[in-house]
Amino acid sequence: MSRLRIVHRTGFAYDAPATASYNEARMLPHSREGQFVLQASLEISPAATQHSYVDYFDTRVSTFEVLTPHQELAVTATSIVDVRPSALTEADFGWDELAARIPTSLDLAESLEQTPATEPDDEMLGMAARMRAAGASVDITAREICRTIGKDMEYRSGVTGVSSTARDAWPTRSGVCQDIAHVALGVLRAAGIPARYVSGYLHPDATAPIGHPVVGESHAWVEWFAGEWRGYDPTNLVEIGESHVYVGHGRDYGDVAPLRGVYAGPSGSELFVSVEVTRLE
Repeated sequence: MSRLRIVHRTGFAYDAPATASYNEARMLPHSREGQFVLQASLEISPAATQHSYVDYFDTRVSTFEVLTPHQELAVTATSIVDVRPSALTEADFGWDELAARIPTSLDLAESLEQTPATEPDDEMLGMAARMRAAGASVDITAREICRTIGKDMEYRSGVTGVSSTARDAWPTRSGVCQDIAHVALGVLRAAGIPARYVSGYLHPDATAPIGHPVVGESHAWVEWFAGEWRGYDPTNLVEIGESHVYVGHGRDYGDVAPLRGVYAGPSGSELFVSVEVTRLE
């Protein structure tokens, strides 16, 4: 088990004061199997009243509005989470069982639908067909798809943007974790495996001393259904473990963006982000 403190600061710096802004944040984890949230709070500057709810995908959402002129909007999420992932075992779940389950579950049916962000190109479709034809179980096939994509793609920042799609990232074999997750989702779904995008945090240095803060990441990985939801981090080619903190999931990045909003005022704003992760025990 590991206990992690995550401090995620993000927001917008405006070219000129915004007269008002309306925002929603998905930055706070919640307790689920494998993790227990001890503390989770959101601080907003300028001060604003928050309204919280759980969205369609069971993600914690905080909405707020700032109705006074402001040059910068800063949102800081502070969380302390115990992470105790379950031991990984191969799921004995076959394709016939999956085919029988999908029509009985709206969640699974929706997780098979491609989105504009995950829509596969012809090469991705070919990979899905080859992986499916290999004859392995649902779980083994899904994991092999994720590993293959993670090995083939290079993590490179600056080559894609927040609105880039799997079709943008796959031909160049490069992108950030968001892009790698979108490509993996496109191939998984094309192979007939329900899959979803997961947003969370990653402690990047397992050797960091207890109590020593390190620069962390707002991270993305994928989950697929093989009798139960199972996850993998294709960007780092690792199983989901003590360094991963789950925040929420959706069809793609658009469903779980950490901060989004609209503002009134002159055009021009810049997003800033920093994440600090400390292992407490």
